[in-house]
Amino acid sequence: MINSVNIGNFSLHFYSLCILLGVIFAYLIIMKEAKKQKINPDVMFNIIFWGLLLGIIGARLYYVLFNFEYYVFHMDEIIKVWNGGLAIHGGIIVGLIVVYFYSIKRNLSFLKLTDIIIPGVILAQAFGRWGNFFNQEAFGMMVSKELLQKLLVPNFVIKGMYIDGAYFLPTFYFESILCLIGFIIMLIIRNKTKKSGYVTAFYLIWYGLVRFIIEYYRTDSLMLFNAKVAMIVSGLMFIFGILLIVYIKRIRNIRSKE
Repeated sequence: MINSVNIGNFSLHFYSLCILLGVIFAYLIIMKEAKKQKINPDVMFNIIFWGLLLGIIGARLYYVLFNFEYYVFHMDEIIKVWNGGLAIHGGIIVGLIVVYFYSIKRNLSFLKLTDIIIPGVILAQAFGRWGNFFNQEAFGMMVSKELLQKLLVPNFVIKGMYIDGAYFLPTFYFESILCLIGFIIMLIIRNKTKKSGYVTAFYLIWYGLVRFIIEYYRTDSLMLFNAKVAMIVSGLMFIFGILLIVYIKRIRNIRSKE
């Protein structure tokens, strides 16, 4: 599997290209919605910039932390993010912290901001997962070619999942498709309700459930003792999403009685 091309002295890694494309499309979608919601474009740009920068650092540190036994002896590889190793949950956690502090600093609604940003985030995740394809990572158990064909996996993905004489389940592919579906549903939710928080709650529930199931089949998961870290965090995301809906409905009921 070719995962990069050389242009003169410059090496273009497809993993990085997939992430870059995701960031570009996310930026365009977020800024368009921010303009519609009358959010200062300079403020939104700063949120995106710092959220992205610190989110990538958070995603990498999260990955390194749960692979510490390896990186403690390979410190020089910590900065080599183009080889893979960005844990989305770490990026989400740090990104939300950035948005929260900006919402306080600018006296803006945190949930309004997350509703604007998160559809772009899940679209970027859909693009980013294809970087795993080129790096031949984030796949699942060994399966037969016939099963992959029955699951309607494209032939080029099937070929890419032929590793060391065996075929593997392309969990990254299914996650990418489900992220794209989630993105479409979010746009529908956002167009049908003006109440802040529902898009964010849906993301927590949808991606929490998707990643929990996907992670069950992955073979390269980050581990905490004998448990898959992503399954734990995804389960918490799902619970927080449900609690957020309950909170939004309760607040709405209280205000309707006032």
